Amino acid sequence: MARYTGPAWKKSRRLGISLSGTGKELEKRPYVPGEHGPTQRKKLTEYGVQLQEKQKLRFMYGLNERQFKRTFDKAGKIDGVHGENFMILLESRLDNLVYRAGLARTRRGARQLVNHGHITVDGKRVDIPSYTLKPGQVFGVREKSQNLTSISEAREAIAFTPEYVNVDGEKLETTFTRLPERSELSSEITEALIVEWYSR
Repeated sequence: MARYTGPAWKKSRRLGISLSGTGKELEKRPYVPGEHGPTQRKKLTEYGVQLQEKQKLRFMYGLNERQFKRTFDKAGKIDGVHGENFMILLESRLDNLVYRAGLARTRRGARQLVNHGHITVDGKRVDIPSYTLKPGQVFGVREKSQNLTSISEAREAIAFTPEYVNVDGEKLETTFTRLPERSELSSEITEALIVEWYSR
C-alpha cells in the first residue's frame, strides 16, 4: 500500500485527529468530511476501532503500510512493552526528529528535506527519512541548505520543542539527547489497540 499523499486536512477530519500536530484541521469543522459530516456518528466495531487507531498513527507519521508493519515487527524484538517501543521507534526516525527540531512545519515537509539531501547526521549527508537515530547522535542542515526559505519559516513558527532534542539554533544542529518516554508522545493514540490489530 502506497503512502497517502492526498489532502491531509480531510484525512485528519476522517480520523478525528490532527495529523499535522497543530490542531488547526479540526478547529472549524470537527466532524468527518462529506455532505452528511456533522450527522455521521457510526458506532465502530472492535475491528473498526483497532483499524482506525492503526490508521491514525500510520498517517500521523506518514508511513506506507509496509514500512509501518516493518517498524512494528522491529519493536516486538526489543525488551519492554511492544506498543510503547513501537511509538518510540517511530519518534526516533530522522524525518520525525527534523520536524520536532522545528526545521520543517510538517512531517511531510521534513521528509522532503531529508529526501532532497539537505540533512546530515553526525556530519554525513543522510537522505533516508526512515533512518533511526540513537541517543547522542547529532543531525543538522547542510551548509549549502541553511538559507532555505522553508527552514527559516519553520524556525520562526516553532512553538514547542520536546525535551529529548537539544537544538542549537545558530548552527542549525540538534542533538537527540535521549529516547522519548511514552508520556511525552501523543496521548490521542491507544497503541494497545494497534498491537491487538496485528495480533488477530
